Amino acid sequence: MAVMVEGRVAQFVVLVVLCIAVIYFVERARRGKVPKIRKLPGLDAIDEAVGRATEMGRPVIASHGIAGFEDMFAVQTAAGMSVLGYVARLCAKYDTELLVPCRYSILVPVAQEIVQQAYIAEGKPEAYKPDNIMFLSDEQFAYSIGYMGLMTRQKAAANIMIGAYWAESLQLAETGFMAGAIQVSGTANTAQIPFFVVCTDYCLIGEEIFAAGAYLSKDPVLTGSLAGQDVGRIIAEILIVLGTILTTAGVTWLTEILSK
Repeated sequence: MAVMVEGRVAQFVVLVVLCIAVIYFVERARRGKVPKIRKLPGLDAIDEAVGRATEMGRPVIASHGIAGFEDMFAVQTAAGMSVLGYVARLCAKYDTELLVPCRYSILVPVAQEIVQQAYIAEGKPEAYKPDNIMFLSDEQFAYSIGYMGLMTRQKAAANIMIGAYWAESLQLAETGFMAGAIQVSGTANTAQIPFFVVCTDYCLIGEEIFAAGAYLSKDPVLTGSLAGQDVGRIIAEILIVLGTILTTAGVTWLTEILSK
């Protein structure tokens, strides 16, 4: 007979509520009642960046960060890949060269497939160049140096960096600035956000990068799922505020419930 693990009951209840909320909003979206996502200037600027590169006849560089798919930062890599698909479609539409530097060789075929499908969707499969999706190095700073060299040599007009970044963030952003590129950045690694805010033209902060796929694609199912996840955030915020007030007042019943 299955027994609920002590200390996980409250987590299980919140998980069930969250799943119900996601299903509810997804079904509403499928019926045409799509939730609205607030305006994100950083994502809107991607069109401007690609357009500028097209006018100048110079390439666009799009990076999905330096994390892989096998660790806790995989969700940031997935967010970067979703943006890559959108950028690739714009580049295919306007016949703009797209360069995609990868830190891990295992991600090269993933990025190649995303870019290729984007070109096919725009009706220009012959314009797809698999060699433009390149493996640089799995060493952090070797990758960073290769990326900086790529921006400098190719004189990139746009540099789009969405994903997990660490100490190389300032190096890449500063090099993009010196290359004269319009830059759109975004990461959920809080220690690197200040560097992106200072050195890039537009910056997505924290969880904004996870909304990128729904925001850019306008897909009602993705948007509904995003709205459902917001319910979990609201519940967490309410519990934090209520718990703080009650604990300060010496009331412990909420803490006891949540510890079950």
